[in-house]
Amino acid sequence: MFYASHTPGPPLCEFVDRLWLCADGRSDRKERILPSATMELVINLWDDEIRVYNPVGNHCKRVSSAVVSGPYARGFVIDGAAHALILGVHFKPGGAFPFLGVPACELTDAHVDLATLWGPAADELRERLCGANTPQERFRLMGEALMDRLHRPLKRHAAVPIALDAFDEMSGILSVNAVARRVGLSHRRFIQVFSSEVGLTPKLYCRVQRFQRARALARHTKTPDWAKLAVACGYYDQSHLIRDFQEFSGVRPTEHSRQPTQDLLANHMALAE
Repeated sequence: MFYASHTPGPPLCEFVDRLWLCADGRSDRKERILPSATMELVINLWDDEIRVYNPVGNHCKRVSSAVVSGPYARGFVIDGAAHALILGVHFKPGGAFPFLGVPACELTDAHVDLATLWGPAADELRERLCGANTPQERFRLMGEALMDRLHRPLKRHAAVPIALDAFDEMSGILSVNAVARRVGLSHRRFIQVFSSEVGLTPKLYCRVQRFQRARALARHTKTPDWAKLAVACGYYDQSHLIRDFQEFSGVRPTEHSRQPTQDLLANHMALAE
């Protein structure tokens, strides 16, 4: 598999974590994409569609070759054939909001055709990307398209980046009420504002981030002590960690540790044949 990534400069780096390109990785297996509290713009440059399956992988939804994947509360399954040639934009939490034209909460747990959000510009962009010859040229074209959308964004609320920094700084342990007070909003108003830009409620965002921290620690530990790991990541106890792993990955923590993972696509979990 060939994989390349690019971190854009200002001002895109405020919103975009990375642009990425995957090629020559086509396979017949399915892969579960685990929730990460972020959004992804994905363009298939090989095929005219993208196939998305429900978490158990037995119901296929065919979407266009250019889609926005909203923040998911549970994982979903994709066809490994998409890795033949696919380009993506991995947004930072809340970073996709200025580029969409709609509140992020309208895309939660959904895949939406990019043309629905961008109109004819979506198809024109894919044509230019298909005609490009190098990863660098494709990254440049994608960056220019994003910059064009950034010139007409929805107005961002100042409370959201402050809240994201607070949650990340305290590893999701800080209460929603405490952050609401910090940004000067009522509990209800804070949830509305945060969900509109991030796509998840503050509580669910913290749960997903905590799951990802536990997963990252487990991947770098040969024989994880799940009870200690649960405490280190802010869970009440080990059973709480197990419930979140089952909800977000579909398997128990010990099963998850035995799953083959992609070195380059770290948030993908290969499903058993």
